[in-house]
Amino acid sequence: MTNPAQIERDRAQVSQAAALAEIGRVDEAMAILAGITVRGDAPWQAVSAHADLLKKAGRLSDGAEQYRRLTVLRPQSIPTRHNLASTLGDLGQAGEAEVWCRQAMALGGDAPETWLVLARALQAQNRFDEAEQAYRQALARRPAYVDVLRDLSQLIWMRDADVAAATAVLDPVIAASPGEPALRQIKARLLEYAGQVEAAYQALTAGPLDGAGELAAAYLIQARDPHRALGHAERAATLASGPQPAIMVAQVACHLALGQSQAALKLIDVLREMEPRNQHVLACQATAWRMVDDPRYRELYDYDAFVRPYRLEAPEGWATLEVYLVDLAKALHDLHSLKTHPVGQSLRGGSQTNAPLSQSDDPAIRAFFKVIDKPIRDYMAAVGQGSDPLRARNTGDYRVKGSWSVRLRPNGFHTDHIHSEGWLSSACHIELPPAVDGDGREGWLRFGAPPILPDMAAEHYVRPQPGTLVLFPSYMWHGTQPFGGEVSRLTLAFDVVPE
Repeated sequence: MTNPAQIERDRAQVSQAAALAEIGRVDEAMAILAGITVRGDAPWQAVSAHADLLKKAGRLSDGAEQYRRLTVLRPQSIPTRHNLASTLGDLGQAGEAEVWCRQAMALGGDAPETWLVLARALQAQNRFDEAEQAYRQALARRPAYVDVLRDLSQLIWMRDADVAAATAVLDPVIAASPGEPALRQIKARLLEYAGQVEAAYQALTAGPLDGAGELAAAYLIQARDPHRALGHAERAATLASGPQPAIMVAQVACHLALGQSQAALKLIDVLREMEPRNQHVLACQATAWRMVDDPRYRELYDYDAFVRPYRLEAPEGWATLEVYLVDLAKALHDLHSLKTHPVGQSLRGGSQTNAPLSQSDDPAIRAFFKVIDKPIRDYMAAVGQGSDPLRARNTGDYRVKGSWSVRLRPNGFHTDHIHSEGWLSSACHIELPPAVDGDGREGWLRFGAPPILPDMAAEHYVRPQPGTLVLFPSYMWHGTQPFGGEVSRLTLAFDVVPE
């Protein structure tokens, strides 16, 4: 039994950690709590505070471990089970997230937040009817719940490719709260990804805009009207409490679209100091350097050194790579049960899987994440270390962050984009249409075409081949050429960050 003096010391340290976390000294707070939770007799208050801070710091696996421990210390706690389910959902462990949600509900938990976590877990398992019902249960408890309205309307869009049905969920709530810009942002995003950009802008600007709304408006019309977009970005900056990288990046993009490379570079210099690993900033810096013919552009966009294809080896248990690809393709096709592309992603005319594939139990998918280890390590060894933004982060070790499959229909494509959460990005081609073998580069990977400057052409192309993994820096603009015919294009991709 813990003695009274120890109990008092623990209480004081938990209070001290909370005070430190409140003023942003999170590492110090976690160090204090870790000193308590390492003990088997740690009080539940310390375990709870430690779990919350670990999750906030992005250490989801460690946070989940502490929440699991807390479920034993507090067997009747509904919030503990909700928090564990939410963390597991963020980790891509949808099945277990569902289990803990239902445990919370069995104890009497009925919060809309728990229904949202359950809905996302069901959606990640491709149980779309049940997911939609759970989203609607959350709305029944909080009709203007923005996160639920966004997720539900986007699920309806992806299932049916019917933007009218998707926005019908939003319209009554928008009518009841016309001054709430977040609701109009959701509708605008749906319309944008349905190809109705002008209607999206009209929907977004039909009422007053806050800073987030001004920023959304800037991105929405950047390609069509960069002057007006810059005005929105500058109003967002005025409304902000201080310099915000997301707003500054929007300003940079507008300056680039207007041909104002020097104005863009001034902001980029500040952003590089603020967030040296920001992949979007690096992409914009490369674009600005290309505009002014700065030789440093070729150091960032060194295609020969940084864009590398690797032929996969057959995983253990498969006689040949070709036999393996048949099984992998079947496993991936089974996951592509949505009708159209998600909101916020680069693909147009196709579908994308829901849950992180690295968490899959399918043998063929699990084997993929074993056979990519050698190409990734070969890539890191080949590029080596150096002072540039790619090589400077090369530790020789890595972890996968995000993994998904895309199935493009004929005439589908990826818009030019970068991967903001990665260090290295990838495309592994599993099944390809015959069109890729023609003379028009149909379905090929392309690099170097910034979407904010439509006259700046791609510089480098990679012809895809089944079973070939292409690795490249996450800050490189990349997309795909549209393709014709009657056969889809199936890929598996992931991002990598240093360990």
